[in-house]
Amino acid sequence: MAASAATSAGDAAAPTRGATARATEPPLDRRRMVAFVCMVFGMFMAILDIQIVSASLNEIQAGLSASGDEIPWVQTSYLIAEVISIPLSGTLSRVLSTRWMFAISAGGFTLMSLMCATSSSIGEMIVWRALQGFIGGGMIPTVFAAAFTIFPPSKRTIVSPMIGLVATLAPTIGPTVGGYLTDLMSWHWLFLINVVPGIFVTVSTWILVDFDEPNYGLIKSFDWAGLAFMAGFLGCLEYVLEEGPNHDWLQDEAVFACAVICGTSALLFFWRVFTAKQPIVDLRAFSDRNFASGCVASFVLGIGLYGLTYIYPVYLARVRGYSALMIGETMFVSGLCMFATAPIAGRLSGKVDPRIMMGIGFVGFACGTWIVTGLTKDWDFYELLLPQILRGCSLMLCMIPINNIALGTLPPARMKNASGLFNLTRNLGGAVGLALINTILNDRWDLHLARLHERFTWANTTALERLDTMQRGFEAYGSAASGMALKAMTNTVRIQGLVMAFEDVFLALTVLFLAMACAVPMIRRPQAGAGGGAGH
Repeated sequence: MAASAATSAGDAAAPTRGATARATEPPLDRRRMVAFVCMVFGMFMAILDIQIVSASLNEIQAGLSASGDEIPWVQTSYLIAEVISIPLSGTLSRVLSTRWMFAISAGGFTLMSLMCATSSSIGEMIVWRALQGFIGGGMIPTVFAAAFTIFPPSKRTIVSPMIGLVATLAPTIGPTVGGYLTDLMSWHWLFLINVVPGIFVTVSTWILVDFDEPNYGLIKSFDWAGLAFMAGFLGCLEYVLEEGPNHDWLQDEAVFACAVICGTSALLFFWRVFTAKQPIVDLRAFSDRNFASGCVASFVLGIGLYGLTYIYPVYLARVRGYSALMIGETMFVSGLCMFATAPIAGRLSGKVDPRIMMGIGFVGFACGTWIVTGLTKDWDFYELLLPQILRGCSLMLCMIPINNIALGTLPPARMKNASGLFNLTRNLGGAVGLALINTILNDRWDLHLARLHERFTWANTTALERLDTMQRGFEAYGSAASGMALKAMTNTVRIQGLVMAFEDVFLALTVLFLAMACAVPMIRRPQAGAGGGAGH
């Protein structure tokens, strides 16, 4: 009886304790809020830079007189350096403090952007891009860590939508911005556009940020061997995922060599992490079930974010023949939907079970990709409109609860390291997604072409009638009409095979997103107010 009364009293007191906790939270510091907004803008630049450059590689290739084999390194060098920098940022920010870490990252990113714009050869461009990715990559996890340490839990309905919108919007509008810059000016402005905002972000964060103090004592126990093993592991993994689909995977000597280095470095890296006194990356964060679940969801979200940002432009360019500017205008719908959904998702995050939001988001992803499984070579802006709307809305419904589930309950002491690991999973998800998409696209295209070639024979009367019709259309060219008609027929078959391969890719993505939606109930709901926060 007494125990029952005590339990009832405790239950009755719980809301009061929550209200008291909210009442005792410090007011939102305006200086910190301004500093954080400046940091978010720096993160936006770093993420946007990847996509605006990828949309205009042909223009850079022409401007630098680079070969077709050399130009992909403009992106690959950046991505390899960034994927090493992101998990390293946790250790560096503890050593240098958030203030110096972010100011150095933003300043170095800005300087390297200027150097990229002045490059006169592909070799110079690759060097500057690698340095740009390595120095600037630290901005992304530093912003996530700051969001969940300097603000109390009650303010996360404001902060989470902000960083979620930036992290998903930047890759989405990248093709649009890149298309406009190269179309209206030149490829140099893909990098020059970073200079003035970069100077502003560097100066403002150096003046305003005062979240923590440096700990230079950590330099004495810095794990240089762990850094080398991590660089070999993640750098070679990124290269294998980037170049493998285009070079028949391990059949290529460079890809095979990097795969061997990746596997060896991975074994040494994990051995070092669990045996070093001060490991370069602390993997103990994965012992938190919420963090581990959030990282898995972030990995799948990375496939949806970067994979769909990649595959739609590929279809529009290779099948529809769109320019970079036209692709950007078509893709802009998703960005508008993110802007519209962000405040709604932010409000819902404080009232609705985050697992429900994630489930709805991944189901929305699946519905959007399922619609595109009916793709034809004539699909245009209006046919892609609904899938783009579903993608834009679903991104925000997924991103905000994933951030809160993964980082919302961790203690501040683990936040910097965990933020790097969390952001790494999203980037690796994008890299794995692109590799899978390219592999499926190439393999299924070959399969569909083989099947179509079996049907388009000289015994197929329908094919002969179509060829005859095409030939009559080329009669004005005389004796060349027959060859031109045959070439046009071959091109039609190749385009149709490619479209069928795209359908298979979207079907595979639909299955993946549905599987993630089904796994959402297995995630444990985070307790309100638990974990890190300001002053925790």
